[in-house]
Amino acid sequence: MRRGILTSFNASTYTANVLIMEATDAFLQGVPVATHIDGTSALAGTLCAVHFFDEQNYTDAVVMAVYPNGSQGVPTPPPGRTTFVAPFRQVNADVIASGAIHTYSFTGGTTGIPLGALGVLYKAAFSSASSGAFINIAPHNGTPGNYATIGNLPAANTTLNDVGMVPLDANGQVDIQANGGSCTVTLVTYGYVF
Repeated sequence: MRRGILTSFNASTYTANVLIMEATDAFLQGVPVATHIDGTSALAGTLCAVHFFDEQNYTDAVVMAVYPNGSQGVPTPPPGRTTFVAPFRQVNADVIASGAIHTYSFTGGTTGIPLGALGVLYKAAFSSASSGAFINIAPHNGTPGNYATIGNLPAANTTLNDVGMVPLDANGQVDIQANGGSCTVTLVTYGYVF
């Protein structure tokens, strides 16, 4: 294992050019990069850990990790990785009174959404006996109107569907608010941002 400075990353070949710190004259080109590292974190100037399987053949090595070099190499904004999972019904025909907010926990257990997820990809549907009804979906304790809105329902006793992405709070929770009439809500998650 050697420490280096990543000088460039090639996403099409998933290789990097690296300057090995213990041997400042050793500039390696085309070193394979572990596939959990992507272009949002493999920034020029970051420090990196290179694992050599054969010290005589640098192509038989892999860049295992990248990390900040002081203030250099810190991604801005921080990377977010989207992962798709098997659909999971988080909310099943829950009736929410007009103006009311219901809170749901989306992470952990069998949901497929891990603790620590930053947001979820969802498909939501709602119906209402009131024309013009709509729902807001927001992170728990967020301002409902500042995030996702589905509606206004064009006619009473109809259904609207939508897909989107919404942030989670630190506890993996989301609020859903009904507006303009009582709403029956179903929501399925099928991915997350970590």
